[in-house]
Amino acid sequence: MEKKEENQENEQRQPPVKTGERIHVKIIGIGKEGDGVAKFEGFVIIVPKTKVDEVLAVEITKVMQRVAFAEVVQEE
Repeated sequence: MEKKEENQENEQRQPPVKTGERIHVKIIGIGKEGDGVAKFEGFVIIVPKTKVDEVLAVEITKVMQRVAFAEVVQEE
């Protein structure tokens, strides 16, 4: 019973980012489609046209329950 409650809690957890938010991330891998993969507070963020080990300022463009998408932005 405890495991079921734990799974429900994880499913209800809100993503730690919002659309339009700007954050810094480090690309830790490359996904199936060739896009960079980063994590922010354990949450997966997909960033196109990036390479592993890049540290970038990104803007979140779309947030889903388990993953977010972002674009690289120029810092001001």
